[in-house]
Amino acid sequence: MVLIIPAKNNPILPVMIKVKDIESIVNWFEQHQRSFYAIGWSYLGNQRKIEELFYRAILKVHKELPSFKSRTSFEMWVLSIFIHICRELSLNNSIQASEVSDSHQEIFHTLHQLKEKEREVLVLTYIRKLSKDETAQLLKVPAEQVKELLFSGLQSLRNGMGYREHYHGCKEYKKLYVDYLEKSLERPVKIDFEMHIYHCQDCQEDLAALQEVMVNFTEAIEKFSVPPGFMENVKERIAERESLDRQKKNKRKRNGFIAAGIFVLVIFAGLFTGVFSKLFYTWTEENQELRAFLQENVGERLNLQAESDGVKIKIKSAIADDTQTLIFYEIEDSKENNQYMINIDDGMFIENEREIMVANTFPRYFPPDTEMELNNKEKNIYHGKISLRPLKEDTGTVKLKLNKVMKLKRNPSDSYVNMEPEEGEWNFEIPITKQPSTEYALKEDIEIEGLSVRLDKLILAPTATILQYSIKHVQTKKRIDMINFKNLEINQKTMNADLYGNSYVHEQPDMNWNNFQAYFEPLFEKETNEVKVQFASAYLSIEDHKTIKLDASREYPQTFVYAGSTISIDKVEIGQPTTVIFSNHEIKNRAYESLHFNIQTEDNDSSIEGDYKGVIVDKNGKEYDMHKITPKIFEEMEEPRHFFTVQSLKLHGDKVIPKSLDITGYNTTKYLDDVVEIQTELIVKDKAGTR
Repeated sequence: MVLIIPAKNNPILPVMIKVKDIESIVNWFEQHQRSFYAIGWSYLGNQRKIEELFYRAILKVHKELPSFKSRTSFEMWVLSIFIHICRELSLNNSIQASEVSDSHQEIFHTLHQLKEKEREVLVLTYIRKLSKDETAQLLKVPAEQVKELLFSGLQSLRNGMGYREHYHGCKEYKKLYVDYLEKSLERPVKIDFEMHIYHCQDCQEDLAALQEVMVNFTEAIEKFSVPPGFMENVKERIAERESLDRQKKNKRKRNGFIAAGIFVLVIFAGLFTGVFSKLFYTWTEENQELRAFLQENVGERLNLQAESDGVKIKIKSAIADDTQTLIFYEIEDSKENNQYMINIDDGMFIENEREIMVANTFPRYFPPDTEMELNNKEKNIYHGKISLRPLKEDTGTVKLKLNKVMKLKRNPSDSYVNMEPEEGEWNFEIPITKQPSTEYALKEDIEIEGLSVRLDKLILAPTATILQYSIKHVQTKKRIDMINFKNLEINQKTMNADLYGNSYVHEQPDMNWNNFQAYFEPLFEKETNEVKVQFASAYLSIEDHKTIKLDASREYPQTFVYAGSTISIDKVEIGQPTTVIFSNHEIKNRAYESLHFNIQTEDNDSSIEGDYKGVIVDKNGKEYDMHKITPKIFEEMEEPRHFFTVQSLKLHGDKVIPKSLDITGYNTTKYLDDVVEIQTELIVKDKAGTR
């Protein structure tokens, strides 16, 4: 009798793994041979030895499968066996350069020179694409150590791949590099990191070199291929060992559910065009934003569903273009009256992101929209959207995995929304078709606060209207960090600026200019010959140096004058940690909003942890507590400014002695009311590139 372990009763196992049928194990290895072969090559560097590795691993998995317990996933269990055999076979093994194929010689030869734990962490993370927690579980090390090994491994790989320069990135920020590049930093930490990176050339160079190594490594992995006939050799050895005929390869079956009524509705809806399409979606789609996309025929309904412990997630539609991939979803709590949302920074993973999505782009941020009328109709249903990276190709399938959603907890007193994680398992395969965009050259040079600004490009994309602009980067005592816009007027239609849609363009073709993109509401039109740009404000950095000596033996508070304001040093206390607090509560007519500063210490080798208090002031002078601003309040404010009032710093180490507070400059906002009219010149008329 053949015992079958059904996936529906144990979802962490592959579908239809048969305990007494070794062919099902062989088939599983064949489906995963590319990543397992690459892992084997990183240890052994020899095809004959890797055949032996696969042979032993298949036999051991088959032998021990009846006693397999579901304390971990099947894949993790197999990986632990595979890695153990890799280590056994790699004893006294060295890779000769001649043994490695030309296309992978350098990367795998360098990888083999790394320390075992560093190599294993890189292999499991970038070849097998495990999470840090999974890697820690497999290697039996703390998750924090995995992060350290990943960073040190990338550094070692960088040194071995010809990057001979010595990089001087800041010690306290180095530990954030990998999380930042993998977009796993929490938003406040990410903002602080990006502000530091923007002003620190050493960290820029260090981070860029590390990112280049990651890209080169992942590209080498993507190009890695298994030699023809490799699995056939393994199968022949298995067949010779087994005396019984084996069943032909079992094809894995995908579980899916598409209700017949929904399927018919989608087919039926696809027949409508023009006014009928608009009327149809007016009747059938509640979400007004999604309805607009569907009515303009730039997307279609998907209605993919997955459920875990009574929480049902429905992917309603995907709208994609060259700038982003928008996913509209609905989450229903079938047990209680809770609302849940998806947080792209916590609990969400795209299995094939590196393969199908454009690197060096970052998804847009959308806060929870609890004020939307649709989200106040039913207490157990939430409608939301997330932004993903754009696709590399015109079509693709996004393998979206969720192991956590966020429960929204509203505070009736101040409308503030807290989020609590709720674990589960929801998996989707989302078919995506990228829609064409139209681009126009603007070629408009202007001056703001005496500094050169260039309006470069207008992009009419289905998901957004985008203005690309550049700020000249020169070594002056004043520079523009970012420009905020009020609106665009195109074809006598006004598109308001997106408060969360001002982004830095990571690919910079000219080192003398910094490129940015400002997002506005979508236009759903492709032709125009004129655009009006209305500015709102410019965020400036001013260079103004001042050094204030610190002495813990003095009595505090002590005051000093900077940029026309009186700043108080409230506390300097030596301890573990050492504490430094300074403040300025005067907001009216203050020249600066935040300071650029550093604390100099005796050994200059301590890490600094900072906290702050502050207020937000709108254009009319009304003040708001910075820590009590909800997205709804922020969106209703007119051109807010962020003023820091108290800076609390902790210097970690053995009774670190602070010597001075070094201020290098400050940030300030200048309000603008300029309107610029620009003639457009078509760059790309359609997706095919017709000019």
